[in-house]
Amino acid sequence: MSEIKNFIIRKKDGTEEGVFTGRQPRQAALKAANRIGGTKTKPVEIRLRERGTKKVHIFSGWKEVIAAPKNKPKWMPDKINKPFVKKIATEKLEKD
Repeated sequence: MSEIKNFIIRKKDGTEEGVFTGRQPRQAALKAANRIGGTKTKPVEIRLRERGTKKVHIFSGWKEVIAAPKNKPKWMPDKINKPFVKKIATEKLEKD
């Protein structure tokens, strides 16, 4: 099994806030997309820096409200958010 990694949301201006975890960058991006929002016609750019490296993963992401599956547990609402992401690129940060 691969280890769980931490990914930090990085804004365009270089500031960082919010940590999402996952085994892969896409898993963390799905979590971020579910929180940040966006729509299919107007997706948001999600930039995740892998903690301990200078690698930044860039995704386009949005979430949609869909009907819950038929075999859902009783506590789950009838409508749920489903995140979607698409990888755009990977960047290396310059040394400071």
